[in-house]
Amino acid sequence: MVRRYELTTTQWQRIAPLLPGKASDSGRTAPDNRLFVSGVLWVLRSGTHWHDLPTRYGKWKSLHKRFSRRARAGGNGYSRR
Repeated sequence: MVRRYELTTTQWQRIAPLLPGKASDSGRTAPDNRLFVSGVLWVLRSGTHWHDLPTRYGKWKSLHKRFSRRARAGGNGYSRR
């Protein structure tokens, strides 16, 4: 069952290969890209604040920090320092 604002399995399978942090990528592997994307979609689609993020998506501050880094880097997931 897909929860509100979350991607279906088919949708996820289409975008998963495009995200950095996969086991096949060099460097650190992301903890859970699907959970991250679902959390971001929840915040953006619901229009609420990050601190209102349901706990099932993890710590809101960690999710927000990861989102901010990707946004600053142009969405590719690698920070520009």
